[in-house]
Amino acid sequence: MPNSLDAFEAITRALARLPKREPAVQPAAESPLLHPFDVRNIHPDLPPKVKELFDDGYYVQATFLACTYLDNVVQKHSAIKESGYKLMMQAFDDSNPKVKLTPLVTISEIDEQKGFRFIFAGGVQAIRNPRGHDAKIVDDIDTCLDHLAFVSLLLRRLEQAGYK
Repeated sequence: MPNSLDAFEAITRALARLPKREPAVQPAAESPLLHPFDVRNIHPDLPPKVKELFDDGYYVQATFLACTYLDNVVQKHSAIKESGYKLMMQAFDDSNPKVKLTPLVTISEIDEQKGFRFIFAGGVQAIRNPRGHDAKIVDDIDTCLDHLAFVSLLLRRLEQAGYK
């Protein structure tokens, strides 16, 4: 029975005979560093202050500002003076929407409008409001990026519907 040194030598020689392959990805030192906003495709129209707050580690404030920006965009396109949940419920109302995301002809289009009404309203109520009223909330970087990606999704949906 070979000793452990002989076994190690046999394994090393066998590995040396394997064909050389390029790594699947470049080592980190050779690849350019991407900002997390680029990796997560965060909407470029968010105020620059959102990125500044994020870069400085103020994740709660970055999320709050992004949500406030979304609120302002919906206010602008709907001409409704409310904010937050009330704004979203009025702006995306399924019977008389000020912001139409679909032509509202088919059942599917009506259902989509209704669904986004609650997504917009729920987003400001569940994400923005607590960060505006509770100083004890602490978000980590991934939570913040998730929130910013969510806001980005909603901004892009508005753009898809023709609201810029």
